[in-house]
Amino acid sequence: MRKVGVLGAISIGVGGMVGGGIFAVLGEAVSLAHSATTYAFLVAGIVALLTSYSYAKLSVAFQSQGGTVTFIDNAFGHNLLSGSVNLMLWLSYLVTISLYAVAFASYGSTFFVEKTELIKHILISLAIILPAIINLISASFVSKSETIIVIIKVVLLVVIIVSGASYVDTSRLELPANFKPLSVVVAGMMIFVAYEGFELIANAAEEIKEPKKNLPRAFYGSVIFVIILYILIAIISVGTVPESELLAAKDYALAIAAKPALGQVGFTIVSIAALLATFSAINATIYGNARLGYIVAVEGELPKLLTKERGEIPFMGILITVGLSLVLANSINLDSIAIIGSASFLLIFFIVNVSAYKLRKEIGANSFILLLSSSFTFLALGTLLYHTYSSNTQAVVVFLLFILFSFLFEFFYGRVVRGHIFNRKY
Repeated sequence: MRKVGVLGAISIGVGGMVGGGIFAVLGEAVSLAHSATTYAFLVAGIVALLTSYSYAKLSVAFQSQGGTVTFIDNAFGHNLLSGSVNLMLWLSYLVTISLYAVAFASYGSTFFVEKTELIKHILISLAIILPAIINLISASFVSKSETIIVIIKVVLLVVIIVSGASYVDTSRLELPANFKPLSVVVAGMMIFVAYEGFELIANAAEEIKEPKKNLPRAFYGSVIFVIILYILIAIISVGTVPESELLAAKDYALAIAAKPALGQVGFTIVSIAALLATFSAINATIYGNARLGYIVAVEGELPKLLTKERGEIPFMGILITVGLSLVLANSINLDSIAIIGSASFLLIFFIVNVSAYKLRKEIGANSFILLLSSSFTFLALGTLLYHTYSSNTQAVVVFLLFILFSFLFEFFYGRVVRGHIFNRKY
């Protein structure tokens, strides 16, 4: 029975986007775009909005909890490409867990007098291990708590916007004489991971009432709402706090942004809310990724080990997700994780846009919009990789290794274990 209305569907998208992302990447955006940070969030939002068109059309036509996995499989069949991309999607969620965990540690460390590396790694590890325990014990708690936490996060951000509006110094938002538009595009693509999450609506398509009408409304409504929210947050942050202060506290910049209007109390409240938001985002992502791994493993694209359950809980998927996330989060810094996460989802969204174009007649989509969304995501990914290679070679190399690993795993696993790769039949 379909139980989720349009507002519930929008909350899924908003919750997916306003997870730990904005708490993690605000400082990164300021460090790259400076006074043009608002434009960086707008550019990233436009790419997300164009891609949401593909998701809306595909979700109506192929209603399945598999979401992105189902779309790619329907467009390209079960082959080397689809298998590699599905694994890449699973790996990308590991990156988002790592991003949220590092953000959790950054805000958590503000409560300690001495911010040592040991404390940072302890907090990172706790941020992943504790949600994993919750997932192993009570999966229902994850879904029941998310709606409440989404409301808390959004209300908090609205409070920051309203309370800080009168403190905005518009001169801080003026573009410098040497303004370079390309730097805004690069910044927008680096923080694109903050918009990752609207695709979760597709996974709930089977539960949404009147899907032909409500699915498009949910996708467009959630993305537009978050674009406006992020732009307002950027205006308040850049307009009320000197850039030097935001950059000095880059990893917990949103807490700094609350100080002009709300003082130290605001800083503390935002830090606590950031801990709650990132913790819940990790909780939900572990929940979703373990089940994504289960679905892909059932289809034969990942080892059957990931299908092992206790009750209805895919415990092995949870354990593997947690183990790999711990390694990533404790070995790569925040800006590198943001780049890897953004690049990963830009690649996946590009392939989803191409999938929608390939199925355009079947899903009744506009060819021009699909070509536009495909072009934007491809150019955005290329721009991000090209312009961050010199400044953060490690992140680009890790991203390329993710692609190579996904391809090689699918190639050899398909040949050795499944016995066939291209256009395999089940």
